[in-house]
Amino acid sequence: MTAVGFDAPGGPDVLRPVTVPVPRPGPGEVLVKVAFAGVNRPDVVQRQGKYPPPPGASPIPGLEISGRVAVLGEGVTEFLPGQAVCALVSGGGYAEYCLAKAAHCLPVPEGLGLDEAAALPETLFTVWHNVFERGYARDGETLLVHGGTSGIGTMAAMLGKHFGLTVIVTCGSGEKCARALEIGAAHAIDYKACDFVEEVARITGGRGVDIVLDMVGGDYVARNLKCLAPDGRHVTIAVQGGAKAEINMAVVMTRRYTLTGSTLRARSDAFKGLLAQEILANAWPLVEEGELRPVMDARFALGEAAAAHARMEAGDHVGKIVLEI
Repeated sequence: MTAVGFDAPGGPDVLRPVTVPVPRPGPGEVLVKVAFAGVNRPDVVQRQGKYPPPPGASPIPGLEISGRVAVLGEGVTEFLPGQAVCALVSGGGYAEYCLAKAAHCLPVPEGLGLDEAAALPETLFTVWHNVFERGYARDGETLLVHGGTSGIGTMAAMLGKHFGLTVIVTCGSGEKCARALEIGAAHAIDYKACDFVEEVARITGGRGVDIVLDMVGGDYVARNLKCLAPDGRHVTIAVQGGAKAEINMAVVMTRRYTLTGSTLRARSDAFKGLLAQEILANAWPLVEEGELRPVMDARFALGEAAAAHARMEAGDHVGKIVLEI
């Protein structure tokens, strides 16, 4: 089969087509004939040599796919050959065929395009776990999300709105702020034109937000804490601005903050399976009813993976980028 990989870390141009054997599903796995693969920031970081795949995972990039079940592994009874599925995978998505744990697959409902289906797993799993499970989001609370027009940001805005949250996002331009409001954010702050800490205070009447979903890290953390209401929760899911932060722990204590975070790729198969069940029960009905759809930015052919990565790194995209296999 054809896949896209790289021999050595580098810029987007290191990505190239390669011919590799079609993998065989083991117990509890399915082999999926891939229709589309989502392109995510971790793919870019992996290509740069800063995010190696966990032990046992495919070195081929790609953490989410859609397609049709080609072969069932031993013990798999919940899917049928030819059935349309999307899946969270630990690697291998940029290929004509990809292995997925059956427990990490979700059925693609009628009315959901396979391009859209491939754009759901990574962001939906990430947002559900970090906002609703780690962040304990509840109806009526306020959520601040950085990167409001990213795949994660758009999903957080839409999912938050569906579950009764008031979502404030930050974006890098007035145009992106306007798009974020169309997508579902209640408020959008152009962080290049104003201080987001002051704007959050103004929007919330000085109270602050209940949760911050942070993809920046670094010096944003101390600023994020200034945005939190008492008993607020700060959830870190990426450190694009730096892995180290200096904060005032006396403020954390006196305002009773909770600081947490997670990475998804290295979590156990059992954990991801349980998370998939939570999503299937709580968020997937919105997808089945047509009420939740990913925001789609651009579609590239598999052989154009380098261009897809270049678009993501340029930061001009709004929503999800996918590869058509």
